[in-house]
Amino acid sequence: MADLDTQVTSVLAEHGRWTMSSPDSAVGLGAVVVGFDGSQRARQAAHWAAREAVSRGRRLVIVNAIRGPFPEVVVTPVSMPLPQLVDEKAVRAYTNDHLAELADECEEVAPGVVVDTRVFDGHPAAVLSEVAREAVLLVVGSSGATGLARVFTGSITADLAHHFPGPVVVVRDAGGDDGRVVVGVDGSVPSDRAVDFAVDFASRHGRVLVAVHATTGLPADALAPGGVWGQGLGLGIDAEQLRSSAEALIAKSLEGPLERHPEVRAEQVVSLLRPAQALIEQAEGAALLVVGRHGHGAVRRALLGSVSHAMLHHAPCSLAVVRGDSPKA
Repeated sequence: MADLDTQVTSVLAEHGRWTMSSPDSAVGLGAVVVGFDGSQRARQAAHWAAREAVSRGRRLVIVNAIRGPFPEVVVTPVSMPLPQLVDEKAVRAYTNDHLAELADECEEVAPGVVVDTRVFDGHPAAVLSEVAREAVLLVVGSSGATGLARVFTGSITADLAHHFPGPVVVVRDAGGDDGRVVVGVDGSVPSDRAVDFAVDFASRHGRVLVAVHATTGLPADALAPGGVWGQGLGLGIDAEQLRSSAEALIAKSLEGPLERHPEVRAEQVVSLLRPAQALIEQAEGAALLVVGRHGHGAVRRALLGSVSHAMLHHAPCSLAVVRGDSPKA
């Protein structure tokens, strides 16, 4: 399969650009949209998205974005014979066959899902951003199996996670389907959006919610009995005071979402680690990790942005990134 992919790409590089329809946000209106590039990770992402679409009662839109021309492609010898002629029609048929096969798989893993497959011409990040602009969720794979796939699901995934205005889920094959839903809590608007998303997800999938609040990495002696560190500055920090404040913050953040979903069992974790470390530790074996991201703002944007960025690279399970101005789940 990969050999034929390479050959098709090489022929297209020689014969120039083909014409595909332009992406349209109406295609993804109210749907769960997933990007597919032919890699196994993208296939897993489509299966995840299909189950999520069924749980939400939404359509699944699978999008394949084809870039051309490809002057930078280097072709290596392959054993599979090339068709005598590979033109736009053949490329469309080849791509649509792959998508039809994937649609059948999604219907098997998520009975009842309504699948719509689309092929567009353009840069994958731009195509997915436009198609998913009015979607309820955008889903992508974490990494690809081929060189082009790595480009698609590496820097493009990061671009979408950092700039796409709606919630983005990056699917990884690590973690457990029956695991916890872990969410980072810091009391900010993006955090509140993330908690809404996480509680809604936990409710629909029957999962336990773990809400994590971490300190920002104060020195160890800051938490000594009596708050020895900082007393000269009038800070008076001590471990019990810090923990009580953190527990109150988590409880306040969970109050509204749990009133709407009283069936969800929630646990609170106050960690003395830095936020990224605390989330990675708690997310081991989880089904989903949810973090908020600030769209615009001052110092807090840089802090939380660094956490969400770190999770893109180091989260041990599938990751949902929810921006502060994203619509609620």
